[in-house]
Amino acid sequence: MLPAIFLATVIGISDGDTLTVLNENKQQVKIRLAEIDAPEARQPFGSKSKQSLSELCFGKQAQIKPQVKDRYGRTVARVSCEGIDANAEQVNRGMAWVYRKYAKDHALYVLQHDAKVEKRGLWSDPSPTPPWEWRKSTRHIAIQLLLYA
Repeated sequence: MLPAIFLATVIGISDGDTLTVLNENKQQVKIRLAEIDAPEARQPFGSKSKQSLSELCFGKQAQIKPQVKDRYGRTVARVSCEGIDANAEQVNRGMAWVYRKYAKDHALYVLQHDAKVEKRGLWSDPSPTPPWEWRKSTRHIAIQLLLYA
């Protein structure tokens, strides 16, 4: 069973949609931001997305609203850092896509549309590749390399 909403201090940023918090019991909890997907580290805007989330949350008090646990054991949650919805702000800044497969908050689509129209962040690229497509293509390449090695 997932915990109720809790407060924690952000102690690490893995990428543009994953952070680590220290909860009130001094336990580290890995959090995956719900409903969004940020560029992977080796993708264009990957490091900028990570930096953006760091500016929003690193070292700050965060309110965590858990939704589910993912297959990697991370808590998937909506996160507010000092009153700013980090999930929505990453989309607003053009530092993450709305993850259509999991998105429930329709306001995120409006933020994404505005970021795209204004060419913020990753939308300044003429044809940005969503991370789920990029991961799929890199898996395909890895399989091909294994088959022909």
